[in-house]
Amino acid sequence: MTVATLQSILPLSPSATDLLTPDQVAAALGLSHRTLAAWRSSRRNPLPYVKVGSRVRYRLKDVSAWLESRTHSTAASVRSE
Repeated sequence: MTVATLQSILPLSPSATDLLTPDQVAAALGLSHRTLAAWRSSRRNPLPYVKVGSRVRYRLKDVSAWLESRTHSTAASVRSE
């Protein structure tokens, strides 16, 4: 998923910052914000986040890069005989 694709999914205006709330990221990924919180505390998934005071924010480019790093292709896993 590219940054442009994420931007089309998320209700952001062109002048909005690229810092996303956990609710925005969770909605775009089809997860709950509690799942993201669990991932942060357990470090189960290395989705980068930024702390702004006591608030957690995600950079759009980090979410996009994280998604790209988790993309798998079945063609790549098939061995040539």
